[in-house]
Amino acid sequence: MSKDEKAQAAAAGAADTGSGTRVPASAPAGKVAFTRRFPRFVIDVRLQVKMFQAGEFRSCWGRSTEMGQDGIGATLTGSLEPGEIVTLEIPLPLTPYPIKVRAIVRYRQGLRYGFEFLTLNDGQRDTILRVCQYLATKS
Repeated sequence: MSKDEKAQAAAAGAADTGSGTRVPASAPAGKVAFTRRFPRFVIDVRLQVKMFQAGEFRSCWGRSTEMGQDGIGATLTGSLEPGEIVTLEIPLPLTPYPIKVRAIVRYRQGLRYGFEFLTLNDGQRDTILRVCQYLATKS
């Protein structure tokens, strides 16, 4: 969130929690209003994360928790920091091969991470949309 956005949020009486959520200043404790562009759907698949750290390529494994058209949440075995760019290999339902996408780490809460997809091509975007539509029918 930029300084201007934070100032606008403060003026509007909302505080940013740093994880894509806003809590109105007048809201009771424990109630959070999500400000996502797309809905998230439950998905449980094993995914691989590849990153470049300390001058070398590394990878770790994880389990997805939720997915939307613009990103995915996962619990990982490795350690990442918000702002890191990674490659995700995700075996999705309805696809014969894992989809490989670039993503940025948007938040970290313990071992749980939120990733935003970057530079999706038309095929990847269509695949993710189709999978989200499929997952919506499973909920």
